[in-house]
Amino acid sequence: MNNLSIQDEQAASPSAEPKQKQKKKKVLLMGKSGSGKSSMRSIIFSNYIAKDTRRLGATIDVDLSHVKFLGNLTLNLWDCGGQDAFMENYLSQQRQHVFSNVGVLIYVFDIESRDFDRDLLTYRSIIAALSQFSPTASVYILIHKMDLVVPNQREDIYNDRVSLIRSKSDSFDPTPFATSIWDQSLYKAWAEIIHDLVPNLDQIEKHLGSLGKMIQAEEVLLFERTSFLVVSAWTSREIITSDASQPAQNPTYDRNERLSNIIKNFKQSTSRFTGTPKSAEQFSVFDLKMPNFCMFLIKFTTNTYLGVVLPPGEERYNSAKLNCYIARTQFEDLDSPARKSADRGATAEAVEA
Repeated sequence: MNNLSIQDEQAASPSAEPKQKQKKKKVLLMGKSGSGKSSMRSIIFSNYIAKDTRRLGATIDVDLSHVKFLGNLTLNLWDCGGQDAFMENYLSQQRQHVFSNVGVLIYVFDIESRDFDRDLLTYRSIIAALSQFSPTASVYILIHKMDLVVPNQREDIYNDRVSLIRSKSDSFDPTPFATSIWDQSLYKAWAEIIHDLVPNLDQIEKHLGSLGKMIQAEEVLLFERTSFLVVSAWTSREIITSDASQPAQNPTYDRNERLSNIIKNFKQSTSRFTGTPKSAEQFSVFDLKMPNFCMFLIKFTTNTYLGVVLPPGEERYNSAKLNCYIARTQFEDLDSPARKSADRGATAEAVEA
């Protein structure tokens, strides 16, 4: 435990926040009642753990929340109740109000639904309304509660559901995910969604790679502050493999989602022992020094945390941390309309090549 240190931080004053023009994006979270929408929202954005979601009640009409993201982006997240009466209301009296100016539709299907054909009809009606008022919106499909399916049948059932959903999506090309609140799959899906929403992502990834090379890091991870999801990551080609033409591959394919889960559970623990709200920032610096690697996690910009993995060595460690603090200003200034990077997921060397 002597190698682990945490520095507490007082809540930042609102006046200290940079005063920039806010960008807003409307996100609809929809699906039939009981499909798990509010549970996943609470886990991702309110620091709930899976077992805590059992006490959540059904959403009544629309539960509207505002979530700040990096790049000075604010998500207007509309968690829409899925009862039949509410769905009919969204598609009739509130049609224009609900479906206008939508940036993203996240539609949740319950894999255990006993009437999937009816669910498809509802989805088809939602897509028609979205096409009418927000034809340029992005659509994501979450096939949820996959943990309830026998493991050797999951892939076939998932592929069958996705095929049927795509056939009802008109001109939209939905991005599908298989999810569960009991494993890392939920973090993976939301990390991908948030990844596409981040303003100026290509510039962020380029700067992240430059920073990683400059401080001679093995890995650099950029976490979104509210959800602690990894929105961008850079990995050095020099680790794990001796083949310079092949990027390093970590054997744990969902390691970033596991990290998000571990850190959020750590925040839960500190919340219980310190009496602070679950959504509060419990630390500004987290240091971990082991015989074969070192890692630090710092509050980076207004809406991000930065994680850095380094080889052992005190001088390199201290220098890297200092350079990351210096780099804060440059990353804070990355504030422009969102666009997707063509080189998403590549290492910095591959981008430059």
